[in-house]
Amino acid sequence: MMDPDGKLPEVQSADDLMIEAEFQDLLQKYLNSNHRKKVDIITKAFRFAEKAHRGIKRRSGEPYIMHPLAVAKICCCEIGLGSTSICAALLHDVVEDTEFTIEDINHHFGEKIASIVEGLTKISGGIFGEQASTQTENFRRLLLTMAEDIRVILIKMADRLHNMRTLDGQPPQKRYKIAGETLYLYAPLAHRLGLNRIKTELEDLSFKYEHPQEYEEIARKLENTAADRQELFQQFIQPLKDALIDLDIRYEIKDRVKSVYSIWSKMQKKHLHFEDIYDILAVRIIFDEPENLTAEEVEAWEKKKCWGIYGAVTNLYKPHPDRLRDWINNPKANGYQALHTTVMGPSGEWVEVQIRSRRMDVIAERGFAAHWKYKVDEIDDENDLNRWILTIKEILESPEPNSIDMLDTIKMNLFASEIFVFTPKGEIKTIAQGATALDFAFELHSELGYHCIGAKANHQLVPMSYVLKSGDQIEILTSDNQSPKYEWLKYVSTGKAYSKIRTRLRKQNRAMLKEAEKTLNEFFIQERLSASPENLQVLMEHFVCDSRDELLMKLARQEIKLDSNLADLYKKSSESTWMKYLKISFKKSKKNEKYGKVDKKAMHKLTEEAMRDRYMLAPCCQPIPGDEVVGYVEKDGSISVHKQHCPVVMKLKSSHGNNIISAEWATHKAMSFLAYLEMTGVDEVGVISQLTRIVSDEYKVNIQMLHIETKDGIFKGYLTLYIHDVEDLNILIGKLRSLKSIRDVKRIEKSDLKF
Repeated sequence: MMDPDGKLPEVQSADDLMIEAEFQDLLQKYLNSNHRKKVDIITKAFRFAEKAHRGIKRRSGEPYIMHPLAVAKICCCEIGLGSTSICAALLHDVVEDTEFTIEDINHHFGEKIASIVEGLTKISGGIFGEQASTQTENFRRLLLTMAEDIRVILIKMADRLHNMRTLDGQPPQKRYKIAGETLYLYAPLAHRLGLNRIKTELEDLSFKYEHPQEYEEIARKLENTAADRQELFQQFIQPLKDALIDLDIRYEIKDRVKSVYSIWSKMQKKHLHFEDIYDILAVRIIFDEPENLTAEEVEAWEKKKCWGIYGAVTNLYKPHPDRLRDWINNPKANGYQALHTTVMGPSGEWVEVQIRSRRMDVIAERGFAAHWKYKVDEIDDENDLNRWILTIKEILESPEPNSIDMLDTIKMNLFASEIFVFTPKGEIKTIAQGATALDFAFELHSELGYHCIGAKANHQLVPMSYVLKSGDQIEILTSDNQSPKYEWLKYVSTGKAYSKIRTRLRKQNRAMLKEAEKTLNEFFIQERLSASPENLQVLMEHFVCDSRDELLMKLARQEIKLDSNLADLYKKSSESTWMKYLKISFKKSKKNEKYGKVDKKAMHKLTEEAMRDRYMLAPCCQPIPGDEVVGYVEKDGSISVHKQHCPVVMKLKSSHGNNIISAEWATHKAMSFLAYLEMTGVDEVGVISQLTRIVSDEYKVNIQMLHIETKDGIFKGYLTLYIHDVEDLNILIGKLRSLKSIRDVKRIEKSDLKF
């Protein structure tokens, strides 16, 4: 054993040697950094943590101290933090997992390190703890710590990254939970803090665990096309090197390949094939700043060189007129600065070029960690990070009664691209892309928002729902007689405005909404249904409501009524997939039985017999056999089955992750399930008859709906049909694509039907 300042045991085991080697590697990397060389305090923290965790193993079998060492190394090498953060990272689990207290940390390491460790202790346990039923309060505490010391959240991001890198050691249901909440909350948080490299890795690791087949397929295609991309890169940069000689700069040119998750996300969002993604390759030009210049001189010099390089690039290659992004004069809210343009490459491909200085590159990868001053007492309201922190605090001070709503509101503020607009006096303001005039009113001041009646955009009168465009000059118009209306929630897209409006509406209608909430709960109890997001979604779709708030408001105003006839909605959602085509008769008494305990560690097989018992298909995403799925344990013990990338289950992983279970399909060739296809092609005579012949005659598939629209010789159509599984659906899609008149066929979600 060792004392806090002590020495290593004289006889060292293999584990001791491994631990010591890892620590020496951490020290060497720290000594190679630009931070002051406070080796003694780091060594003391390591010895203290090693003693505290001695004898404890991780699930993988390695000594537990290897985790704090790995987190400390990420803080040092990948985020760029100094000795205080490294010490806190080494000690971050000591108070949570051992007999030592914050007072012990304070006594041995001082108030500053103890304060950070205390902040980390407050937000530990809940995310990975076995007893945690919800992560919402934990995430709330995590965000609140940012106002005290940003290093707390930076170390927590390092902790999350290492847990994701070692997720293989966790059981499947825990992998789904951790990967889901990482993708839903922590990757956007890394983005908002400017930790671009960490954000990308968190996204890819989450995607790898949630969708292993899609991950492997895209990774394989990237590998197969790597040689072609490298050839294009060399062709592109060769003449560029000659053009940059006259600029008298030291520089390097890198190729940046789009991440697997980013490619998949774009494929899903725009319904594209891998081959249709044109911006997989980007060229990054990074130049060094001269030494011995003041900050103002460096900034002016950087701008001049960035535009000089832009000129050299566009003299060689024709730029896309709509793809210039100037984040030098107007940095992103997370501190990102660069000049982006997209040009036509030598072989007719669009290539994105990113131009930045070495300083800008460090900030792009390490975000605010690269220049944060750690001043707790001084809060500069003009600092973008501080403005965002204050916005988050405002949201948290008015907590949502529904945890998922709160997470959504927070997420609105995490992952939004920015645009720039001007006040009437010419001040430039940053706001999320897609924001409206009403959002901007709340951004300026809550009272402006509450009394907004409209706006002037570039001196022209516009409604409060007007979507802002970058460069707009906006003047907010107000009236003392104006107050928030429920419809306003449809006019805003920023979390701040959304939260402010909902809070004011609740104050105005508190008694009515409380009665509506009671009515809603009584309806679920009467019909023996759980008040789950899926069951709530059925009512929202039936009454055409965009949110739970809108449903409650309509109830409060007696615009809608909940009665026993609505129970048929839930029968229909099940019958449409299972009972209608299999003639399975569920007796209501059986459906309402209390189910036994669920084995959350087991892999649940979705057999026909299982589906007759406690499992049901989630109406929000309607999975079919062959889709990657997970189960969610409802309050009554029944299990709803979701696609892994279903937006509803993504929220559930973040808010009630311990109710997520592993599930996989058994063979279902006797059953039929609804699937949705989108088709585009040339409007030729006989195309519909060819299509229906293949679907109905050759494949004996029942068509529920066929919708075709034509314009200028091109048709777009939607096909809803009943299919056995994904394998049969893919065969059918391949057959339809082989028709001469059809250019493309894609599987889509029900929500993507556009008619």
